[in-house]
Amino acid sequence: MTEAASRPARARRPPVPYLLLIPSALFMLALFGWPLIQGVLASVQTPGGGYGWENVRRMTAEPHFWPAVRNTALLIVIVIPLQFALAIAMALLLRERPRLSGLYFYVWAVPLAISDLAAGLVWLAIFADQGYLNSALAGLGLSESGYEWLSYEHPGTMLAAVVVAELWRATSLVFIILVGGLSVIPKEYDEAAQVFGATLWQRVRHVTLPLLRPSIQVALILRTILAFQTFAVAQALAGRNFPLLIGETYEWYVNLQNPYAASAVAMIILGVSMFTATVYLRALRQPDVIRGAR
Repeated sequence: MTEAASRPARARRPPVPYLLLIPSALFMLALFGWPLIQGVLASVQTPGGGYGWENVRRMTAEPHFWPAVRNTALLIVIVIPLQFALAIAMALLLRERPRLSGLYFYVWAVPLAISDLAAGLVWLAIFADQGYLNSALAGLGLSESGYEWLSYEHPGTMLAAVVVAELWRATSLVFIILVGGLSVIPKEYDEAAQVFGATLWQRVRHVTLPLLRPSIQVALILRTILAFQTFAVAQALAGRNFPLLIGETYEWYVNLQNPYAASAVAMIILGVSMFTATVYLRALRQPDVIRGAR
């Protein structure tokens, strides 16, 4: 009787946790949900007020669209693996606490405090025709007139310049996340593997990386989404000679005065980013979570 009487009392209790979440949910809906709906509608809306796929056809027929897709894919395929290799090596080095490790940490984290455009201008001063790199080559007697690193006639060196600039600018973000992940992994695991004769590569592969999986997952998702948004660095270095998808959004909206086509490009970037994030979440989720789901 007492238990039966207590059930309605518990049922009448106000759902306090859900009530506390309502302001945040409304804020997120107003900040992200409504603009997203407007963007989706604008991507399929024609200038005449109708709806259709005219924006997509016009966008894909533009001569810079497919080069932008290719360049964006190249940046993601090249930059992200290199950034993770560098960031993991840097984080593992700091875990060993060498001399001046605090100085190393702050020096490697400096690019986080520099804006994308400022980073692009710094590297433009290096790779320009009269920049520091050509001046150094001339001073060493390796080149008399220098090399046009950012010329449209040399797409390979232009891509290399953007890759180097992106590595310098954004590796620190992955590095900070991985350092945070390594800080909560007990060193006893690595020391135990070392006692049993595991090599450095075996310890990294079979001990450190599996325990670092949640941090790698977060860093991969953030870095891939930000890679799709790479614009200022490439714009400062090469401009329209190195088109990117996010740059096409800017071009359609600002220069061509067509917000509908700009929204179509933005929706493509959003869709690919969400698909990539889903793949990362499924591929890198913890094994115990998988067993629990089954």
